[in-house]
Amino acid sequence: MTSISTLRDAASRWIAADPDPATRAELETVLARAESDPAAAADLADRLAGPLEFGTAGLRGPVRAGPNGMNVAVVTRTTAGVAQWLKAHGHAGALVVVGRDARHGSEAFAQAAAEVLTAAGFDVKVFARPLPTPVLAFAVGRLGAVAGIQVTASHNPPADNGYKLYDATGGQIVPPSDGEIERAIEAAPPATDVPRAPGAEVVDLLDRYLDEVATLPLGHERAVRVAATALHGVGADTLRAAFERAGFTDLHLVGAQSAPDPDFPTVSFPNPEEPGATDLLLALASDVDADLAIALDPDADRCALGVRERNGEWRMLRGDETGVLLGSYVLSTVDRTTLPDPLVATTIVSSSMLGEIAKAEGARYAETLTGFKWLVRAGEGLVFAYEEALGLCVNPGFVRDKDGIAAATLAAGLAAQLKAQGRTPLDVLDELARRHGVHLTDQVSLRVTDLAVRGQLMAKVRATPPARLGGVEVTLEDLLPDADVVRLTGDGVRVVVRPSGTEPKLKAYLQVVASARADAQERLTALRADVEELLA
Repeated sequence: MTSISTLRDAASRWIAADPDPATRAELETVLARAESDPAAAADLADRLAGPLEFGTAGLRGPVRAGPNGMNVAVVTRTTAGVAQWLKAHGHAGALVVVGRDARHGSEAFAQAAAEVLTAAGFDVKVFARPLPTPVLAFAVGRLGAVAGIQVTASHNPPADNGYKLYDATGGQIVPPSDGEIERAIEAAPPATDVPRAPGAEVVDLLDRYLDEVATLPLGHERAVRVAATALHGVGADTLRAAFERAGFTDLHLVGAQSAPDPDFPTVSFPNPEEPGATDLLLALASDVDADLAIALDPDADRCALGVRERNGEWRMLRGDETGVLLGSYVLSTVDRTTLPDPLVATTIVSSSMLGEIAKAEGARYAETLTGFKWLVRAGEGLVFAYEEALGLCVNPGFVRDKDGIAAATLAAGLAAQLKAQGRTPLDVLDELARRHGVHLTDQVSLRVTDLAVRGQLMAKVRATPPARLGGVEVTLEDLLPDADVVRLTGDGVRVVVRPSGTEPKLKAYLQVVASARADAQERLTALRADVEELLA
């Protein structure tokens, strides 16, 4: 346990260098309590345990005072590092775009980032209001910017915020950029010594983005009823506008979750994948007799689809189901006279069915490491990419990242065409299973309070890998040093284990392939039990 005198010295240095009076006062209060309260001392030690690590996902952490939190001082020094990195790569004075969501602190953080870049001599353009992350990614490419910064924590808990960086390609940064930026941040002066200046230009590219979304291959049918939720994030208005621009007029939003609210009062965890997060959506879908349900995550870069089962009950599709559904549809719409050799891509933890679909369609297929930073770099001719965690890129021509708004609009178009044919998304999924085999996927997710536990479990799997999983002999493939991932494969069985890059979790991704659904489900149940025991 760090001594209180050491904590006091470190806290005092941070307070002296913090330009924000609110977080100065916050840390002073914690420090005063820490002198006599062990819990406050532990809190103080955690706040000072940073700095937050700058990785390929940028920054994410709780909004609080201290180097191990998201606050104006941390954002100021981070942006000073980004500015230095851009200059080192020959981009001095170039254009940078800054956007934000509606979480706690987002407005102040975006302002700090814009002012640091302006003072550093960059041409800075900012959005006037909170907007979905895909709009920022679109703006980077459309304006020819050398970088884009989106202040967002995506689907993290309400207490968090984050800082996502795009490079001149319009995609998220990849190594070695993250390491270069982290070193530049370490070399940055105290936040109070970083120059800041107003003067960023306010821009609005939403109409141009919506025009592009409306050009997606949506078909000719528009008679479809959609229930949707923004989960208290920033996606509702943009989704409504995208639907109107594309001609879909029968949209019903979950009223209690439509306005941005950084406290996310109706959900315990604002992620469509989490149990209970889509309860209000599915209830609305049932009430209005919808044809499709759509859930966006808070910054609207992810999209989840819900469908009515044949017994009348509603359920959310798994990310892999949505991925193969939309991937198959996108491939069917590609004009082979202008793009004779299209590419589709997914990640090593997603269902392999997309590869089978691509083979049948005479298209190329690629698997990448997890994360859209890799997917959008999968190769030339990319027309579609997805990851099982509800990330979908149906529009790589104008957004080089996952885009929940575009994916939702395309899904509405597909649902409208199927409805006109007397079919449903479940019918398409059944047809794909008949052609390519039943691919069932699942996930075992272990949340930890001590991040060291993840490394210990990964070491255990590497040192003593199981000989059998789900009744099948398996062999281990270690993806180090490229990625902290192990893959266990056997006949019709695959398990991929890795630490999450954005959450305190160890994740195992399960897949079984069989000719019959009942057999696949039985094998998946057995596989899940074995994996849960493996990670216990």
